[in-house]
Amino acid sequence: MLKGFFNVPTPQNEPVLNYGPRSVERAALKAALDEARSKQTDIPMYIGGKEVRTGNLQELRPPHDHQHLLGKFHYGDASHVAAAIDAALAAKADWEEMPWEHRAAIFLKAADLLAGPYRAKVNAATMLGQSKNAYQAEIDSACELIDFLRFNVFYMTQIYQQQPPISGKGVWNRVEQRPLEGFVFALTPFNFSAIAGNLPSSAAMMGNVVVWKPANTQVYAANVIMQVFQEAGLPDGVINLVYVDGPTAGEVIFNHPDFAGIHFTGSTGVFQNIWKTIGNNIHKYKTYPRIVGETGGKDFVLIHPSADVDVANIALIRGAFEYQGQKCSAASRAYIPKSLWPAIKERMQRDIATFKMGPVEDFENFINAVIDEKSFDKLAKYIDAAKKDKGVEIITGGNYDKSKGWFIEPTVIKVDDPHYVTMCEELFGPVLTVYVYDDKDFDKVVDIVDNTSIYALTGAIIAQDRYAIADMTHRLRNAAGNFYINDKPTGAVVGQQPFGGARGSGTNDKAGSMINLLRWVSPRTIKETFDPPKDYRYPFLQKEI
Repeated sequence: MLKGFFNVPTPQNEPVLNYGPRSVERAALKAALDEARSKQTDIPMYIGGKEVRTGNLQELRPPHDHQHLLGKFHYGDASHVAAAIDAALAAKADWEEMPWEHRAAIFLKAADLLAGPYRAKVNAATMLGQSKNAYQAEIDSACELIDFLRFNVFYMTQIYQQQPPISGKGVWNRVEQRPLEGFVFALTPFNFSAIAGNLPSSAAMMGNVVVWKPANTQVYAANVIMQVFQEAGLPDGVINLVYVDGPTAGEVIFNHPDFAGIHFTGSTGVFQNIWKTIGNNIHKYKTYPRIVGETGGKDFVLIHPSADVDVANIALIRGAFEYQGQKCSAASRAYIPKSLWPAIKERMQRDIATFKMGPVEDFENFINAVIDEKSFDKLAKYIDAAKKDKGVEIITGGNYDKSKGWFIEPTVIKVDDPHYVTMCEELFGPVLTVYVYDDKDFDKVVDIVDNTSIYALTGAIIAQDRYAIADMTHRLRNAAGNFYINDKPTGAVVGQQPFGGARGSGTNDKAGSMINLLRWVSPRTIKETFDPPKDYRYPFLQKEI
């Protein structure tokens, strides 16, 4: 077998296409949307490289047009989870023995497929299945997933290059990075196709085998991602895609002796229950499983009296309402000084009034639907409660309609109590709650921001005063794993702002960085001595002469 020290292509962030009128990409995406809507897709599970159909069919409908049937996917049970584990373990020996550069080539090819022939298809699937507009799909299912694949390959090589700097005379010290002993479970969310693709592929890239369970509401795009992996040459059984309910998957996976780790994005409650289950079952495993998770957020925008009101306004409305606020990083609570509130309020009302809301197929729509009826009903309940509360004022929005799709108007709520329920609980929708504070109370407000929520995912501060920026940056150092100065708290870019938070928001293992990939390997240090000793006696044992 040929050997060499190989340099992988230097990654660059994938350019974001703008989908403007009469652009080539707009025409291609429109055609892909029409093609997808024109048929009903039959979506199998993928176990050991085989398409598995159970006949237990679940429907897929666009959240913005729930009368339309996109297709059906084949729902599995515990036997399919067990089969996926068996297929993964059967593939493990060959996969981890494959030279790393060939593993790298598979995922680099997957990135190029997404950047080229699959770009419109995966974006259309994300738009229709998850109700994302063209731009939100482009930065997610195309650009971010491409970036994850290319940058992770680069980080992988950096990890392999890390070696002990010193070897003593007659000794050679070295480190090898082994995949985990067992299989990895990737449990992925609905809101980002990039996360759905990254969680299984990052672990697989490092030589691991994976069982992947996406959210049911993301299956439509997950199927396309799996097709990309297969076309890129991913061997059978390395990533196995199953559609089952969470408790069924957990019952099989978390009781299996070869369970080696979980890569998770989802709710805090689910993650905490998983952690508890793993702890209770720890005696069953061959090794201590890696637990990597990014969960919820109650992300803040703290506006200082020195802030530029136009900067503050855009940070709020983009941060809160892009993708209907269904980002873990979305601006959900804002703290605005009384001196700036009238100007910011006027700008927010003016701009939000220009938002168009409707289906993703109409590219003029900035706002689309929330993901499903359960989310719709939850948000409507909070909005109705706010309307009845004397200490709450609806600044804009507050309406909703489920007749055609799960549409919630972008809603801004002003509260008198900084600990009102919508300032504290994660809503995951287009609802921004604002607390207006007396300028003289700014110092107290910083502490309120830090202590209000269990989460610490993202946060933003808006200010011109550099002393204030320095002070807030220090005092809020544990309040957000991704911290933004004079910007919205969303839009982390792979290779630029590795993403993740602590406290109740997860393990902060930073997706899109070397930190994350290090969780999917187990290092072995090797010491080789070329002229080993042949006598047990050390010089100090000799007698004085």
